[in-house]
Amino acid sequence: MTTVLVADDQPMQRFGFRMLLESQDDMTIVGEAANGTEAVRLVAQHRPDVALMDIRMPGLDGIEATRRIIAAGARTRVLILTTFDLDEYAYAGLRAGASGFLIKDAHPEELLSAIRAVASGDAVVAPSLTRRLLDAFAHHLPHGPGGTDATEGPDARLASLTDREREILTVIGQGWTNTEIASRFHLAESTVKTHVSRILAKTGARDRVQAVILAYDTRLVNPS
Repeated sequence: MTTVLVADDQPMQRFGFRMLLESQDDMTIVGEAANGTEAVRLVAQHRPDVALMDIRMPGLDGIEATRRIIAAGARTRVLILTTFDLDEYAYAGLRAGASGFLIKDAHPEELLSAIRAVASGDAVVAPSLTRRLLDAFAHHLPHGPGGTDATEGPDARLASLTDREREILTVIGQGWTNTEIASRFHLAESTVKTHVSRILAKTGARDRVQAVILAYDTRLVNPS
């Protein structure tokens, strides 16, 4: 059973989410929050698998709530809700540690699929869409590797990666899927998945979305 916390300041929106999720045999809502402060408190109390997080809420917004949830070491994965004209906030949410984001007018089956994907440790943002999002808001990125001056040398987060893993992290940052990586490097797709898992473990990235951000942060990938 996947446990879900819904954080949204609109009561009707929360009601709609509840009706949808409670219609599923494999999901249950463990709490509802009307603002970020409540979301942080309820995550600590209930430790849900997924927090469905609105961005614009009174008081503590969804981005700062996400940052606090992740900083506290919670096992909960955050799925940010956004609209087409708020992509910069979705970007900030990913930087805060969210496992992905979803457009608010997504179809019900897309929302359910996204929640299941996040709960299983996957990212819900298509790699190519992630690339476009980061390109569009690359000016938010620090200067130089890992936010330091380029003269300070290579980023420590990459030190434990093999040459092959560094190559794969680079193309992950370029928006390549596992199938595309397997074809390019003449590897079995299962081998690519193993490499990706090792990259996540070695760098401390929570998921593929965070790995893309790492590739940009460390300048393995430069914005187009």
